[in-house]
Amino acid sequence: MIKLTNVTKQYDNTTVVEPLNLQIEAGEIVGIIGHNGAGKSTTMKMIAGLVEPTTGHVRVMGKDIHREGVKVKGQIGYLSEESPLYETMTAREYLLFFSELYSMPRGKALHRIDQLLHSLDLVDKDKLTGQFSKGMKRKTAIARTLLHDPNLLILDEPNSGLDPLTSFFIINYLRNLKREGKTIILSAHNLFHVETICDRVGIIKNGKLLVFDTMDAIRSRLGQREYQVIFHTEQKLDYEITNGHYIFRTSEVNAIAGMLETITAHGWVLVDLSMRESALEEIYVKLMTND
Repeated sequence: MIKLTNVTKQYDNTTVVEPLNLQIEAGEIVGIIGHNGAGKSTTMKMIAGLVEPTTGHVRVMGKDIHREGVKVKGQIGYLSEESPLYETMTAREYLLFFSELYSMPRGKALHRIDQLLHSLDLVDKDKLTGQFSKGMKRKTAIARTLLHDPNLLILDEPNSGLDPLTSFFIINYLRNLKREGKTIILSAHNLFHVETICDRVGIIKNGKLLVFDTMDAIRSRLGQREYQVIFHTEQKLDYEITNGHYIFRTSEVNAIAGMLETITAHGWVLVDLSMRESALEEIYVKLMTND
């Protein structure tokens, strides 16, 4: 679906994207995360054909996006982080205007607009967009991105500034789009959402792609597991206490086995045994703070 080969981008002799090699398969949801200015938005714009790389090649659906972009861009939906609307239009008028830019037949456009307004729960579709909440504005911008039914969606911070309920709605909506066979590339500062929804995640630091893999593989390589035993005894022990129970934590499997043997041998009460893996946020902070 998408292949970047030795792609770089420079502005005024400043390299914002280091040599980048990346391949994204059809039907994936891929998250691109990094600090502000890391190069993630530039990378997404190069994939969308909005920014030309300084060196290297970007191929989308088998075509060079910058040499054969006309053949490809009709299958791409791009949502920028800042996506202002025409605030004197209703959502329906706004989407109908863009359908004309896409040269969609009016009957087909009206049917598609009704589908999107319903699926995105744009209940105030006849209100001027300037009167919309931020969540409603973002939904309208997403509807515009989907209007021409593209196969590839490139979404820069789709949940930017939204309340938790609207964010949850959009994340579930993206899941449904994946089920329809859409390929989705997104950036987000909410790493829990990225971890929850993405098939693979790329982490960029200072223009360099540090890692690109599934969450399981990233955790295996860069994270750690923490085991926790909660037990009860009337004896006074030198362990952390919560709700009247003792807590034993370790990252060593052998230590857990030894603790369980100790609990059994002393006749203490095992209350709970659990295992926690590193969250994406913890791995991200670790990578960002290491030199």
